[in-house]
Amino acid sequence: MSITGTLIVQMIVFLILVGFTMKFVWPPITAALDERAKKIAEGLAAADKAKSELSAANQRVEAELAKSRTETAARLADAERRAQAIIEEAKGRATEEATKIVAAARVEAEQQVVKARETLREQVAVLAVKGAEQILRKEVNAGVHADLLRRLQAEL
Repeated sequence: MSITGTLIVQMIVFLILVGFTMKFVWPPITAALDERAKKIAEGLAAADKAKSELSAANQRVEAELAKSRTETAARLADAERRAQAIIEEAKGRATEEATKIVAAARVEAEQQVVKARETLREQVAVLAVKGAEQILRKEVNAGVHADLLRRLQAEL
């Protein structure tokens, strides 16, 4: 065989091989490559979607955190206002109680002063009678002088 015949036969075999490959081998390979490219594209799209969802979730979390911080600050301020109101109310009650106690003490002191004056009047009256009795050295009739002693007691 000559080289030309061999070359022609090899070309025909090569063309048959190319035709067979194009008809039976190439379509499944292309389909597999296309399917793989599609899966990769879907994976990338899913990754982008997940990334955007993560970003949105992070924004919602930040918004919730800011909201909870604001609510916490408002509650703390409200608690401080309530505490101040309670303190002021307690101060008011304490002032009222102190005023009542002072007033009661004054009334009691006045009553004791009155009682002490009455006791002193009685003692002065008794001493005056004893003194007058000793000065006069006579019999003092208590029934006769009772009116005189009452007037003297009232004056004192």
